[in-house]
Amino acid sequence: MFALRPALLLPALLLLTTVNALHFYLDANEKRCFIEELPSDTVVEGHYKALEWSDKTHGYMLEPSLGIVVDVEEMETGHSVVKTRGPPDSRFTFTSHESGDHLICLSTNYTSWWSNTHIKLYLDVVVGTTKVDTERDRSHVSELAGKVRDLNQKLEDVRREQQYQRERESDFRDMSEATNSRAVWYSLMQIVVLVLTCTWQLKHLKRFFQERT
Repeated sequence: MFALRPALLLPALLLLTTVNALHFYLDANEKRCFIEELPSDTVVEGHYKALEWSDKTHGYMLEPSLGIVVDVEEMETGHSVVKTRGPPDSRFTFTSHESGDHLICLSTNYTSWWSNTHIKLYLDVVVGTTKVDTERDRSHVSELAGKVRDLNQKLEDVRREQQYQRERESDFRDMSEATNSRAVWYSLMQIVVLVLTCTWQLKHLKRFFQERT
């Protein structure tokens, strides 16, 4: 990843935090999963709100008995990062330990195969920020100190992103060098085979004409 110039640093910080907001539908026994590519040591915060279909009101309503199961794991290692069950309107937070793709799955606590309940689920995922306990620090931290802390956090996020991109570039470079090396050896083998074939043909033709004469 190229080095950020001072003029480009502020736009990069403003675009660093990724917010994904969506809503989708799922049945009681269905699990819906999403893939999020994350650098290491990155904080991810998600907020979901699940509404259950009501035949009485002919609409989606908040049902207290409905529970949402959140399961997050690293796809490369299969390591479980988060596995929790919460109310229909709640939040979840986790920190990525390794860089790479993370699988975020949501499902309900309804386990009956005969259930025909339909769920409408709203999901907001914020990647790359750390929530500061402002209530605890408000009494002795000024507004300027809070801004400096946020800037330091964003600079740390930029550093982690740069490190992650350098790791990806290194892996791609190693793969490209290995491919080029195999191509060179294959070309050399072709040349050797062609030289041997031509040498054999020349000797065969020479012997043939010697026998004719």
